[in-house]
Amino acid sequence: MPGRPADARRTVRHAVNEGCRARALACNPEAMEDVLLVTSELTTNAILHGGGITGFDVDVEAGGVRVSVSDRSDEVPVATPPVDERGRFTPGGRGWPIVCRLARDVSVAELPRGGKRITAVVPLH
Repeated sequence: MPGRPADARRTVRHAVNEGCRARALACNPEAMEDVLLVTSELTTNAILHGGGITGFDVDVEAGGVRVSVSDRSDEVPVATPPVDERGRFTPGGRGWPIVCRLARDVSVAELPRGGKRITAVVPLH
């Protein structure tokens, strides 16, 4: 299981390359960048807000790449407004909207022993 976003990206890149080769699928380089960005955001959020990565899975399907990241937190991710009530720029809070924009399907599931698993499917084309 990857402990850092860079490890997760490396795992996903390998899985996508192998999965596309095995299924004779065309893997668009822009789609690869999208799935790597989604992977970075999900793993970074698990580390920063979820108490760490407790599970990680990647699967290449005909229509896309399914990335699942589990963490210890029961809290569902939310987007933070880019400015506060006084009009000042607020840092962070952009990862969840990026995931929701790039993924075709995003789900959040509670885990039986606590925590959650977020799964995102990013199209390959």
